[in-house]
Amino acid sequence: MMSLSPSTLETIVPSRYITFILPDPHQLQIAVLDSPAAGSSTAGMWIPRGRESDWIFSTFSGHLQLLLSSPTTRPLSRLILVGNSPSHPQPTSYNSAIHPSYSTALQQNLAPLLSALTPKSAFLGDGEIPEVPLLIYEDEVVKSSVLEVCQGPCVGEMLIENVELEKDGVKEFRRRLRFKRMPNFVQTQIRIRPKDESCLENLDTLEFELDKGVLVQPYLSPMVAGMLVISQFLEGQLRDGFRPKALCLGVGGGALLGFLRVHLDFEVAGVEEDEVALEVAKRYFGLGSDELIHLFAEDGIKYVKSLQRMKEFLRKSVLLAARAVLRKEGVLIINAIPSSKLYYERLISKFQEVFEELYEIDVGNGENFVLIATKSKTESALDSNEGAFLNKLKLVVSRSYIDSIRKIPKNAHPAFDK
Repeated sequence: MMSLSPSTLETIVPSRYITFILPDPHQLQIAVLDSPAAGSSTAGMWIPRGRESDWIFSTFSGHLQLLLSSPTTRPLSRLILVGNSPSHPQPTSYNSAIHPSYSTALQQNLAPLLSALTPKSAFLGDGEIPEVPLLIYEDEVVKSSVLEVCQGPCVGEMLIENVELEKDGVKEFRRRLRFKRMPNFVQTQIRIRPKDESCLENLDTLEFELDKGVLVQPYLSPMVAGMLVISQFLEGQLRDGFRPKALCLGVGGGALLGFLRVHLDFEVAGVEEDEVALEVAKRYFGLGSDELIHLFAEDGIKYVKSLQRMKEFLRKSVLLAARAVLRKEGVLIINAIPSSKLYYERLISKFQEVFEELYEIDVGNGENFVLIATKSKTESALDSNEGAFLNKLKLVVSRSYIDSIRKIPKNAHPAFDK
């Protein structure tokens, strides 16, 4: 918190982040963030009652992602968050049923404040007072229960929580892992089922069992579907009595490792740089080692550490190192969340400099794109309808992902359309 001069917010200062308490009967907390990039409008957003301590709303990184992903027609230069003061320095459990929305009168009374916090440049021109839209944050979370907040040496603070989701009247329970440095992004999640469904009111007291049969993270099923590209090679391996192998760089909750092991009979190695994150995967997400799942809490080869960050991933030396660990018929599959079309095209170009062929799957959520890079030319398997591995693959992932795999020709435009 800080004392504030009336002139402080008259101009946009890129990446400036200011919070203060409004000295009125409501004691509302105001957080103002100026965009690091060029923008031309200002908006306000109500923080949902009961979620004030959630890192999405109480941290710079969460606020920034809200600004960058706002649905306004013009890019925002400033986003103003308004809500009650956080009751706790860390995220707390949440129940929408006991946290009603702010009154209409209070929302209407907010208009003069938002106008006062609008940069002076917005008033230039025709002299009219600019309209500042008040955005409402919505997601499918109706309840959440914090299981633990802990800190890893590499990823920093992390939150493990059970959540109850509701979409179109259908309820579902999941266990999630989120990092404070990227609170708006669910690092991993798995479906969970209440052991006793007779009383579902208090999420904090419910006991759950893990459901490992479904990949609920949006990009994991498309990543598995990407193995269609080398399915003919895998068919040959299986016929010759060899078990397919996969290396997962970054373990998360281990959902992908377990899925490959159980449903596709892979031998899997998982490398996780952060020992605490690996322990979280074991304790809360049911990840375990056996003769077919091997876990390593280490940096290992230098490229493994580099692959943790997308900016470093663009280095040709890193891609060459990743290519080097593949066998001739191997494939590298990654999930990309490009910030712009230009960034995605640059990523495509870098991959095509190093790998023989490149394929993509548009996950369809407006965020994720799965890239499949091969070390050598592959026999076309996209039109294949036969084979034990292919049949097994079609049973465990959506046919829509398999059908949407497309090869990216050299110098062609990818499917990105933001």
